[in-house]
Amino acid sequence: MDSCDIAVVGGGAAGMLAAAMAAESGARVVLLERNDTCGKKLRITGKGRCNITNDCTVSEALESITTGGRFLQSAMNAFSPRDAMKLFESLSVPLKTERGFRVFPKSDNAGDVVGALQGYMKRTGVTVRHERARRVTAADGVVTGVTTSVTTSGTTSGTTSGTTGGGDIKCGKVILATGGASYPGTGSTGDGYEMANALGHRITPLRGSLVQLEVSEPDTCGKMKGLTLKNVRLSLHSEDKKPLFEDLGELLFTHFGLSGPLALSASAHMRDFSGKGYHIIIDMKPGLDEKKLDLRVLRDFEKYANRSFANALGDLLSKSMIPVIVEKSGIPASAKVHSITREQRLRLIGLIKSLRFDITGLRPVEEAIITSGGVDLREINPKTMESKLVKGLYFAGEVIDADAYTGGFNLQIAWSTAYAAAHGALQETHSRAAAGDTL
Repeated sequence: MDSCDIAVVGGGAAGMLAAAMAAESGARVVLLERNDTCGKKLRITGKGRCNITNDCTVSEALESITTGGRFLQSAMNAFSPRDAMKLFESLSVPLKTERGFRVFPKSDNAGDVVGALQGYMKRTGVTVRHERARRVTAADGVVTGVTTSVTTSGTTSGTTSGTTGGGDIKCGKVILATGGASYPGTGSTGDGYEMANALGHRITPLRGSLVQLEVSEPDTCGKMKGLTLKNVRLSLHSEDKKPLFEDLGELLFTHFGLSGPLALSASAHMRDFSGKGYHIIIDMKPGLDEKKLDLRVLRDFEKYANRSFANALGDLLSKSMIPVIVEKSGIPASAKVHSITREQRLRLIGLIKSLRFDITGLRPVEEAIITSGGVDLREINPKTMESKLVKGLYFAGEVIDADAYTGGFNLQIAWSTAYAAAHGALQETHSRAAAGDTL
């Protein structure tokens, strides 16, 4: 039976960082990754560019966390967005900051981030075994090890190589960093939830977050499929008059509904479709109030007074959107502009300022960028990420019930919780070693 100080389950963003940080401080660390390479999901984040973090303060980052913000205060203060930026620059990944303070590698290549973390693990002596963890073993409420099976061939390490047959790993600390249930093709198939649940942890309901939205009028959106609206305002509503979410940005129409950064962020607020209706309001001209927009429309109508209504909107709307707005306005497409009444014009303005879509649901969790839900935060120590139920069991990354908006905040959750878990496990490991020395 093999042994180590700390076993890390999952070779994604959180797992690789936790493993390297623990090993850097002298612990014997084994990382278990079921894929034949680490960082498979990380390679496709940010459309392959990897939005590492957000160049903001801790308080600003916490405001962008939709679930678990209060729980993450300690971890985020201990390892902040600025700390993450310093780390990756120290790992020879030059960074740049773009719109919305989103931080990317200058190369625009997520592979550079993966490579940096792999190099960090190699330099610190982490043993990477390409095996699938089947269960975390425990006795009397204390972790005793991990049972594995081979899913690919090979072991890679700063010190070890060869082929393993799987089996048991004896250790007193396990960090579960298995990811969520989104993008199962990258290996995120929910194994961590099963292992945590088997040890008594409650798993909160899983659903997609940062996921595309399905609408009650898919045919209408389908007519605008591929159209991206920039600098529009989106607000999300339920029964309450006050918006659940509101922001400026980009929106994309698809054959089933809405996508793009605004729609993905709005999805994080849609938690219950049973008996609750959600709808989206799109303001396509947020820089103009209705009075100023009316003046703008009047100028266009004067310019195109002898054209048909449908042919007079090209300066105001995208080509693929015109038939949709014409139909919703109830104004005949062939009506001459000079014949359009004030009431009809104001109806057009209302559509431009408040185009509504009723949301019928979210796309499947498998299509989501991240998973909302996971290991119940009430059962985790927020300072160390250690389980309150099983001593020696720690959590990091998407496996816990915490998620955020787009903009680098979800990866920052991974970095901060990985730091907390690694140092929490190290503190316990070192304290036990010191106690052993005095016996």
